[in-house]
Amino acid sequence: MSLDKLKLSKSLVTAMNDAGYISAKEIQAKTMSRIIGGQDIIAVGPEGCGKTTTYVLGVLMRLKYSTDEAPKVLILVPDQERVLAVIEEFRLLSKNRNLRIIGLYGTGGMDEVIQELLDGIDIVVATPTRARAVYLKLGLNLNRLQMLIVDDAEVIVKQGMQLPVCELARSAGKVQHLIFTTVVHDKLNLMIDQFMNFPTTLEVEDLGDSKAITHELLLYQVPNFKTKVNLLNLLLRDDEVFDKVVIFVNSRLTAQKLGKTLHSAKPGEVSVLKPLFFDEEGFDHIEDFKDTPEARVLVIANEGSANVDLSGIPFLFHFEVPEQKELFLSRVVKSDSEEIVAITFATDMELVDLRKIEQSLGAKIPVMDLPEDLVIDKVAKASTKIK
Repeated sequence: MSLDKLKLSKSLVTAMNDAGYISAKEIQAKTMSRIIGGQDIIAVGPEGCGKTTTYVLGVLMRLKYSTDEAPKVLILVPDQERVLAVIEEFRLLSKNRNLRIIGLYGTGGMDEVIQELLDGIDIVVATPTRARAVYLKLGLNLNRLQMLIVDDAEVIVKQGMQLPVCELARSAGKVQHLIFTTVVHDKLNLMIDQFMNFPTTLEVEDLGDSKAITHELLLYQVPNFKTKVNLLNLLLRDDEVFDKVVIFVNSRLTAQKLGKTLHSAKPGEVSVLKPLFFDEEGFDHIEDFKDTPEARVLVIANEGSANVDLSGIPFLFHFEVPEQKELFLSRVVKSDSEEIVAITFATDMELVDLRKIEQSLGAKIPVMDLPEDLVIDKVAKASTKIK
């Protein structure tokens, strides 16, 4: 799509061209008119789809020159690296404007940044905790705010920074809210519901042009660890189908815990590869597991398991989504004619890493319905209001 279709100012189109942007991204085409029109939106898209550039352009289109001291735009991001990256994007696309912008991050003294804020700022890019600390010191005036933007919202939730986001949003009053995220899930919605009413959700999928040839992939989305255990025990009851199974977890401690939690009808059915303690059921080599008829389920920690030979294993479970997507890909991308079914369990907090895997695969993993007889672990629900 041509940049002209975004209805940007001539100076912004020129700045985009100078920065190497030749055409508009799908997320910009879907959201720009709504952002310029002042609507509240939740924009969902994978890494690299152009979310940051989208709201930078939207801010530059909406922001009018003034000499007010109080900021007009507050952008909340997870960490210092993102603060600096967003500021750089603004500087790249606003070369012809005298834009007053400041980044708030880190800890320690804040007298200098408070003074800079009091001297007059247009845009504040900050981590939620730092912005809240400066606000409580009466250094961040939100009375003139027009736009509140939360970028990498799923990371902010994962890091537990919902409280400062909600406090700042409620203190800002009636402003335009823009949320940018790679995934939407219950915990994110719980945060957003504190300050947004009936936002429009717009989603793009950028899975790339090439699709990897994989074994059969299935996905179960579950609320928590205990429900994962219940689901795994439920599926593994069918020992005729699941006659030889490898289960991957992220750490050796989790492998030890899971090995003790799984049900086994016969001695030696469930074991751990390279167990932590000598008195645990386990094997030092996967070949021994393959050669032992009574051994049906082997739990393997991702730590140091990159070179495990999985030939002859018909079922793989990723009980936890690997922290390194390359591990997952190495196990599911077909390299021979062997038939394998790879089943993944994922909670809301793991969906971010799962989306990165799907980008690399070039396809979505089919989501399976949870069995009707699955016991869902009832974790104490959070209050409907974050206090």
